[in-house]
Amino acid sequence: MSLAVLLAVLGAAFLHALWNALIKVGSSKIGGMVVLSVMEVPIGLVVALNRPWLNAEAWPWVLAAGCTHFGYKFFLTHAYDHGDLSRVYPIARGAAPMFVAIVGAIFLADAVSRAQYAGIAVLGLGILLMARGVFSDGESRRLLPFALGSALATASYTLIDGLGARVSGDAIAYVGWIFVVDGILFASGMVAWRGRRVLAGGMRGWALGGLASAASYGAYAISVWAMTVAPIAVVAALRETSILFAVLIGWLVFGERMNPGKALAGAMIVAGVMLTRL
Repeated sequence: MSLAVLLAVLGAAFLHALWNALIKVGSSKIGGMVVLSVMEVPIGLVVALNRPWLNAEAWPWVLAAGCTHFGYKFFLTHAYDHGDLSRVYPIARGAAPMFVAIVGAIFLADAVSRAQYAGIAVLGLGILLMARGVFSDGESRRLLPFALGSALATASYTLIDGLGARVSGDAIAYVGWIFVVDGILFASGMVAWRGRRVLAGGMRGWALGGLASAASYGAYAISVWAMTVAPIAVVAALRETSILFAVLIGWLVFGERMNPGKALAGAMIVAGVMLTRL
C-alpha cells in the first residue's frame, strides 16, 4: 500500500467517524439522520443510473438491505440520545464484525482463520470492557441495547450485501440502489411515525445532515476506490481506525470523559476488528 492510499483510507476512517459525530451534535438525532437519508437518495441515483442495470435476482437483496439499514439508523440515533460518541461508536462499530465472523463461521462456507478467531475473542473482551464502563462511570445503561441493536443490524446488512453484491452484476450500482431504498424508507418511515417535525431542524439541522451525508458517501467511495488499488483485507482493517477517531472526537470536541479503561477498551476493539479482517 502506497503512502497516498494509506492516507486516503485513514481519511475515509475519519469521515465515517465524522458523520456519526455530526449526527450526535445535532439537537435532534432522528432529525439529523432523516436529513442524511434524504440526501442519500440523489447521491444513490447519480451513482446507480450511471452504472449497468442490476440483475433481477439482486432486487430482493436491495430491499432487504434497505430494511436492515432502517434498523441500523433507528438504533444508532437512539443510542446517541443516551450515550457518548466515544462509548456508543466503538460498541456499535466493533460488535458488528464480531457478529458477522461468528455467523459466518457457523452458517457460511467461508473459512475462518486462527487470527480471526483470536480477533473475535479480543473484540468480545474489548466490548465487555467498554460496556462495563457504562456501569462504573454512571452513564445511562439504556445506550447498551441500542448500540448492540445497531451492531446487529450492521452485521445483518453486511451479510446481505455480501450475498446480494455477488448476484447483482455490478457492486457499485448495487450500493447506489441501496442508498436510494435506504434513504426513502428511513425518511418516509420517520415522517410517518414522528410527523413532519422531524424535518424542522432549520438551516443548521439541514447543513449538519447534508455534511453528514457527504461524509458518509465520501467514506464509502474512498474505501471502495482503495480496494481497487490495494489489498482488500488491509484496507478493511485499516479503515476500522474510525473507532479511534470517534473516541478522540468525543474526548477532544465534545469533552466526553476519558479514562484508562475506556482507552484500553477502544484499543482492544480496534485490534480485534483488524484481526477479524485479516
